[in-house]
Amino acid sequence: MATLNLMVLVCLAYVALLFIVAFAADRFAATGRSTWLRSPLIYTLSLSIYCTAWTFYGAVGYAARSGLEFVTIYLGPTLVMMGWWWGLRKLVRVGRSQRVTSVADLISSRYGKSNLLAIAVTVLAVIGITPYIALQLQSITLSFSIFFEEAPVGSYSDASVVFWVAVGLAVFAILFGTRNLDANERHHGVVTAIALEAVVKLVALLAVGIFVVWGLSGGVAETLARIDASPIGEWQVNGSRWATITFLAVAAFVCLPRMFQVMVVENDDERHLRTAAWAFPLYLLLISLFVVPIAVVGLDVMPAGANPDMFVLTVPLAQGKAALAMLSFLGGFSSATSMVIVAAMALSTMVSNHVVMPIWLSAQGDRASVSGDVRSVVLLARRISIGAIMALGYFYFRLSGGGSALASIGLISFAGIAQILPAMIGGLFWRGATRIGALAGLTVGFALWLYTLLLPQLGAGILPQSVLEQGLFGFGWLRPEALFGIEGLDPIVHSVMWSMLLNAGVFCLGSMLSFPSPLERLQGAQFVDVFDHSAGPRGWTGSVAQSEDLMIMTQRILGAREAQVLFQREAALQGGRGHLPEPTPLFLERLERELSGSVGAAAAHAMIGQIVGGSSVSVEDLLAVADESAQLMEYSSQLEAKSAELARTARKLREANEKLTQISLQKDAFLGQISHELRTPMTSIRAFSEILRDEDNLTEGEKVRYAGIIHDEALRLTRLLNDLLDLSVLESGQVTLNMRTGLISEVLDRAVSAALAGAEGSLLVRRRQGTEAIRLTSDFDRLAQVFINLISNAQKYCNAPQPELVISVHDVGGQVVVDFIDNGGGVPVEVQSTVFEKFFRVNAEKAGGAGLGLAISKEIMQRLGGDIVYLPGHTGGAFRVSLPLEEAQVGQG
Repeated sequence: MATLNLMVLVCLAYVALLFIVAFAADRFAATGRSTWLRSPLIYTLSLSIYCTAWTFYGAVGYAARSGLEFVTIYLGPTLVMMGWWWGLRKLVRVGRSQRVTSVADLISSRYGKSNLLAIAVTVLAVIGITPYIALQLQSITLSFSIFFEEAPVGSYSDASVVFWVAVGLAVFAILFGTRNLDANERHHGVVTAIALEAVVKLVALLAVGIFVVWGLSGGVAETLARIDASPIGEWQVNGSRWATITFLAVAAFVCLPRMFQVMVVENDDERHLRTAAWAFPLYLLLISLFVVPIAVVGLDVMPAGANPDMFVLTVPLAQGKAALAMLSFLGGFSSATSMVIVAAMALSTMVSNHVVMPIWLSAQGDRASVSGDVRSVVLLARRISIGAIMALGYFYFRLSGGGSALASIGLISFAGIAQILPAMIGGLFWRGATRIGALAGLTVGFALWLYTLLLPQLGAGILPQSVLEQGLFGFGWLRPEALFGIEGLDPIVHSVMWSMLLNAGVFCLGSMLSFPSPLERLQGAQFVDVFDHSAGPRGWTGSVAQSEDLMIMTQRILGAREAQVLFQREAALQGGRGHLPEPTPLFLERLERELSGSVGAAAAHAMIGQIVGGSSVSVEDLLAVADESAQLMEYSSQLEAKSAELARTARKLREANEKLTQISLQKDAFLGQISHELRTPMTSIRAFSEILRDEDNLTEGEKVRYAGIIHDEALRLTRLLNDLLDLSVLESGQVTLNMRTGLISEVLDRAVSAALAGAEGSLLVRRRQGTEAIRLTSDFDRLAQVFINLISNAQKYCNAPQPELVISVHDVGGQVVVDFIDNGGGVPVEVQSTVFEKFFRVNAEKAGGAGLGLAISKEIMQRLGGDIVYLPGHTGGAFRVSLPLEEAQVGQG
């Protein structure tokens, strides 16, 4: 059996080979001899970064435990590449046109370059990838432990081994992934190294599979017979799990940061997708071809209790095939390390660009573009980020115990990363998607994934046992694995169902309830219609004097030498003789692209904008905001008018709503008052009439008093019914007016006498009789009814110590008006608009009526061709009765 020293030597030699290949590829690209590096074959093989230790080791263990369910892991990417290649093409085109450097950068750019949204995606990606990092640590530790001669198989759980593996991978990722800041350019060296590892993985699995089929089983027929005899060969399909895991594989293939890196950022030519659409599914078919035979033979030849995740390695070792086992080890090692390297590069870029740099730039304030070593800050941030990410993977391994199957850990990670999918797909195909909707959906989906899947899988101590058994706050329907009372589902199915449904639902609802900003609308059009609006210069404008400031800022970010080379190259392209190019829109566009690789698109955009001072929007951008911008320009004035009209309408609707609310309250009060007003006199009439009927020994005085009560209550009931009938007749327009000619002073004399009859001294009425000599033609009975009602109201409601009512007649604007103004408290402002509504009473307790007097007065005045209104601005109650001038004539003394 191989020794640990030999394994370390093999690993170092393999890593050295990867460095040599990467270095050579970078040199070829720098010298222009990179045609073969840009081939569809290299691009297709780079997509194999999807096949990590999970698929190399875990697929066999998955098959041994769950039968053919492992196929779903390969089925998802196959469906994407063969059935949705046009969607991937759009994603690649958007990535190239928007110069995005990560999946967080893509989401941020789509929703108005929102750095808050980029932070949310970054946090989700880091936490979602953490279980996957733990998976790689576990697989490498497992494979190393098998080669320990001095330790038995199964000692892989030793924490010290896991720790040093994590440290080694962190150092390797830092050396390999943070040599420069140019994250926006193609990494030909990294991609070529990944392609080489793809070949190693495939060859290793095929070699083990060929050995198992022809070396151990005796051929294809015998292997098929073994499969038929094994429980693995039984076709048992759990529909919900198959659908869920296939969906997770689809989402992960599109949303994983490492997949986005190689599929979108590193893409040189979107036509490569045509080749990858059939070549990558073929690669997946080959790499999964011998999974079932290895699992079946491993279960037969390995002792009971052996870890099926390691059959790819332990079966050759058990048969004395050390060289084959070493090749298998390299395949698993390359699967894990390639994933860790690319994932760490992508995640560290996201953390530095969207978390560290915005905080640092904000702290620098106005000095951000001209002071501070940005380059060192970014490099340090990325290196620390890689270390922190590896530390998170290590602690997750420790918390989870390291005993879960590799496949189950991978599914947890996939379920977390899948939360990005609604915001990504919505951003690509729905213009109405907004930042608020995306952020709300991500937050809800992430929280549900965390609560229903990640935390329960970490074991006891993370979530209290009471929460797991009884639910959050004791609510049984909030149990993590039985949310909303849905029990009996597989934990993966349960978590994915609720998190994705509510994620997508909140995303759609939030987008429909919010309105996108202008930049969101612009970016939405650029994304949705990316094939119609190819990316060009973004419309930056600057002056020659600003070139020096741009040079200083660029030196701080890229370094002095790199900045000078960049500016000299651009100056030469412009045909100038100096070292500083003119800040043309094209140059500023290229500069933003260069800087975005170091500090992110949002920060680069903000820093250039800080120096240049603004940007203009190109015609293409305006066309991208809407398909019919010409129509928008033509009708812009009409839209403004409509907007103002809508504002007025909205204000009127609010006023009407308030008025209806008050009317409704008044109606309810009226119904109660009417029932009381009708019931009270009828009860009195009934009671005293029964006394008169049943009591024989009543005195004459008592009979007269009781009969008087009955008479008064009957009159009270008659007045109420007359008011109701009067109002009904007036509103229906069936009233008959008795028109005659007379002086308005006569009507006022009659009204004052009738209103104050029997109550002299309770209200002092002041009149200006010199102005009342106006002759008019009207229904004096109805007009007097209006005046009596206004005088009676003043008598009832005027709360002054010495109530007074001033009645004045004068000509206002061609109309004869009669004002009734008392010295009381008046009508409250909030109910002045409803004072003429039916059933209205200012003080129900003091009123004593049904609140119909002013409503009847309003109807009367409208029938007489005039009006009655309340006059605001007076300290007391103030009403104005008006009649048109043609209906009035000034009398002769």
